Amino acid sequence: MTRRMRKVSAFMLAAFILGGLPPANPAHAQSTPAVEPSSDAERALAAQHPREWANLTPEQRQRVLENYRRWEEMGPEEREKVQQNFQKFRNLPPEERQRVLEGIRKWRRLPQARRDELHQAYARWRQLPPEQREKVMKRYQQFEQLPPQQRERMLANWRRWQQMTPQQRRDARRRLGLLRPHPREQGPAQ
Repeated sequence: MTRRMRKVSAFMLAAFILGGLPPANPAHAQSTPAVEPSSDAERALAAQHPREWANLTPEQRQRVLENYRRWEEMGPEEREKVQQNFQKFRNLPPEERQRVLEGIRKWRRLPQARRDELHQAYARWRQLPPEQREKVMKRYQQFEQLPPQQRERMLANWRRWQQMTPQQRRDARRRLGLLRPHPREQGPAQ
């Protein structure tokens, strides 16, 4: 098998994994209009995996073809990064792979507006200095280690915090001793 064929096979496997599982009832795939490859390269790709291709739903076939087209448009550096990520995925323990796949499924079910919000939050996080990012990650790991009831309490508190006005937040910080009084609020210096 040539290096290119190995890359295409690895990509197809990733597309099948990320595209979802084949339907439990293969007849379902035949009950809706078929999605077929539109170029010789796409047809060759499907021909390399005839059994898998036959078991895909039209939506899954469409996703595989879209992923293949994206692959073809990628430069060598992008392809290398995709392959590295796929290799990392393959090396994960089975239960961790399942978590990754479930995360992907959850992501796909999110409304586009929420995905955009999360992309923006991630971009802001990436712009933080490395020390701050590390601090955020440590706090998140500490949060993950908490018992479920305590995590729920913290999330409920966070939701309440988000609903407060800026003045209510300042007052709360002051009550908790987390905010120093403004110099104008302090009396004359002695």
